[in-house]
Amino acid sequence: MTETTKGFLAILGTCVIWGLSGIYYKWLSHVPPIEVLAHRTVWSLVFFGAIILAQGRIGILWRMLSGRSVLLVAVASVTISLNWFVYIWSVTYGHVVEASLGYFIFPLVAVALGAAVYRERLGRAQALAVGLALVAVCYLTWGLGVAPWIALTLALTMGVYGMVKKKIAFGSDITVTGEVALLAPLALAWLAALHFGWGVPAESGAFGSDWTTSLLLMFSGVLTGGPLVLFAYGAQRVRLGTLGILFYVNPTLQFLVAVMLFGEPLTPYHLVAFPVIWAALVIYSAASLRASAQPARA
Repeated sequence: MTETTKGFLAILGTCVIWGLSGIYYKWLSHVPPIEVLAHRTVWSLVFFGAIILAQGRIGILWRMLSGRSVLLVAVASVTISLNWFVYIWSVTYGHVVEASLGYFIFPLVAVALGAAVYRERLGRAQALAVGLALVAVCYLTWGLGVAPWIALTLALTMGVYGMVKKKIAFGSDITVTGEVALLAPLALAWLAALHFGWGVPAESGAFGSDWTTSLLLMFSGVLTGGPLVLFAYGAQRVRLGTLGILFYVNPTLQFLVAVMLFGEPLTPYHLVAFPVIWAALVIYSAASLRASAQPARA
């Protein structure tokens, strides 16, 4: 098996896990989303911390968190935690169709943010793709009578997260560890308040209530960290265009799970908007493949 094939399978496996993760969080729908997020943060730190310690790179993590990069890491931690929370909330309350729309339009939002913030030049195909996505979102807003806030929040938080990560000169595993490390004290404080009744107007924490729930909450760290490790491995071995196309396996599976397993309804407006989004993605992906196939200029 070639390195490229290994990378392809790693990225594909990552996107399949992400696409089917809604099933996992549906099993935890009896737990408040904020509590699931807190456990996801804590157990992700355990997962990544064990890897960093095993590799003897704790010094690199400390250097990042004690230097100028800590502010960027803090911004990244806030945006990705908001993204995680909104997705968990959408699964719990039956809005996975709209969540999948967010991950469909995320690459196009990232392109638009790059043009607006970094003055990156958009090619004609990219501009057309972004324009089509904008038309689809506006059509949904008009048809539903309200903006698709879940989709827009997921797309924008991922876009901002990606921009911030570009500014941090450390590996992805180190930065993710730093992100959850900054959030872990808040997560632990919230969980302690739930379990010990420290002024939190909620039922006692779910962890420890039964083995199934406790194990599912603990495994959220592996479910978060494992795909990111696979993604980092695969991204080093496949072309950018291939990476971009494979990413759409994730929201496609989310969409299918929402409709076929969760029974979420589709309005006529969704049935019009989604094909427009998919057309935009085809145009965008074709442009990315063409660009990645061209030799770099000297």
